[in-house]
Amino acid sequence: MPMHNGWLPREGLTADPIGRFIKRTALNPALTLAILLLARYTKKGSDLSILHEKAFGRIRTLFYLGVARAISNYASAGVLDNWTSDTYDWNKEIVLITGGAGGIGGQVVKLLAERGIKVVVLDVIPMSFDAPDNVYYYKCDITSPSTLSSVATEIRKDVGDPTIIINNAGVARGKQILDATEKDVRFTFDVNTLAHYWIAKEFLPSLVKHNHGMVITVASIAAYVTVPNMVDYASSKAAALSFHEGLTAELKTRYAAPKVRTVVINQGYTKTPLFQGYYNDSKFLMPTLEPETVAEAIVKQVLSGHSGQVILPGFAGLLTLFKGFPHWYQIGLRARGKRVMEKWHGRQVIDVEKWKTDKEREESGVESASTVLVPPAEQ
Repeated sequence: MPMHNGWLPREGLTADPIGRFIKRTALNPALTLAILLLARYTKKGSDLSILHEKAFGRIRTLFYLGVARAISNYASAGVLDNWTSDTYDWNKEIVLITGGAGGIGGQVVKLLAERGIKVVVLDVIPMSFDAPDNVYYYKCDITSPSTLSSVATEIRKDVGDPTIIINNAGVARGKQILDATEKDVRFTFDVNTLAHYWIAKEFLPSLVKHNHGMVITVASIAAYVTVPNMVDYASSKAAALSFHEGLTAELKTRYAAPKVRTVVINQGYTKTPLFQGYYNDSKFLMPTLEPETVAEAIVKQVLSGHSGQVILPGFAGLLTLFKGFPHWYQIGLRARGKRVMEKWHGRQVIDVEKWKTDKEREESGVESASTVLVPPAEQ
């Protein structure tokens, strides 16, 4: 399963490849500097710069912008890694991923496994593909701290302490605020947000102890922009983003583990069964992403060994500024988003009404995992 290396992404000609081309040319200080030097030290270049003074001035401006961008990127990279370096031995690293039985998570598992990396999958559904021997599957309800603790003990015994944690599992109910039941809302937050805490409590201490490893939080662009019928989902993803930001700060200031890397993924609408029926009216600027595209971005960031933020598609980076826009624009955009989930019929694998929280299990005396799968015919 080789990574896609074409000039055009799987999604075709969109704003992203055009943006990358501009960054590599007009905003590339090495290229604009070469042009400036030719204009300064060659006769032909000097003549052209005199004849096209305005164009030459714009190239000079692009050079300064490119230099400023390069300095900013360098500073950001240094700060993200706490100005520390670290090495990863992928023959020894152990990756743990939630929701890795299929979808984006499944693609991540395939990409890592084919590189010989040990991968531990936590999911409530069976693996949807044939996995090699270096993939270890554990059925686990990650919303249950007690169940997770038991499974974590098995993982340490069978495989070892994970060094890379990918909080990937996610759910969406697609209901309006007044239509969503208590269990709908609690289940959404339990999977999309609270599970990150339970996973961290189980596996982060080992990373802190060795001052080595990585925690990847798969959030969403919805963390920045909320639309009707996605309020609980967007709220849970915004909370996941805050979890990432707070974890990053605590690793440096509270746990003395500056080499433990943190990554957040903010992906746009991705073509998975979870979001069937999702309406996308901006296919050039915000194209529908293929699961493989998101998975490759995650894996590339993991293999880099550096902290960071991955935003897909690239144009979505502007949405990180959304809450600073004028209210007339913010409110208007959210209102136009009413079409996004009108025909949504995403696949559900859990019967939420039969799902139990840890508290309910304690009250009923049930200690086993609470997961109740939806029959395949109903998914």
